[in-house]
Amino acid sequence: MIMRKIYDTSLGAGALFLAGFFIMPALFFNPSTEYRVIQFLFFLFLAWLSGKRINFLFTIFITVFIVFFNLLIPYGRVLFSAGAFKITSGALEAGIHRAVTLQALVMLSKITVRHDLKLPGGFGQLLGESMRIFSVLINRKYRLFTKDIFNEVDNLMLELSEDVIPEVQIQKIKTKPAGYAILVIIIGLSWLPWLFIYSC
Repeated sequence: MIMRKIYDTSLGAGALFLAGFFIMPALFFNPSTEYRVIQFLFFLFLAWLSGKRINFLFTIFITVFIVFFNLLIPYGRVLFSAGAFKITSGALEAGIHRAVTLQALVMLSKITVRHDLKLPGGFGQLLGESMRIFSVLINRKYRLFTKDIFNEVDNLMLELSEDVIPEVQIQKIKTKPAGYAILVIIIGLSWLPWLFIYSC
């Protein structure tokens, strides 16, 4: 795929990380749930174009989980009730809003946090290492249902240590002019919903 090749050869980890830094406010400053859904779908599309592994089952599971726990504190107009359980408009919208925000951040991190990311200074190294581990976690196939969850967590920690330690062998990719142009376009498109809201 052409976009996967561009992502792997024309976009440096530093430029990607900086682009994510400029995109995040566009998500957080956007008060509209509907437009956050659009942003999430946009990030999901970009993650798919860049060849990232997307676990749709896990994405749906986490979304339903967040929405369900928000519904336990009902407020707003009652949309549906079954005994003591009520689905209210306020709780439903808040749940969707929070779930979509989290999933949008996960997709954004899939795109903008790469294993060859290196930040200057001690704090930068710590932050980069933490974000690399997070990137490995969200790109890994999840094993949600298991009889021995503690053993699975232990195995995951061992796998992460094997993935992150051999950093010296990673080849650093420099961002090409075309790559910068693509990132500027992506940043602009990410801010469009926010600009549309405040221009109306």
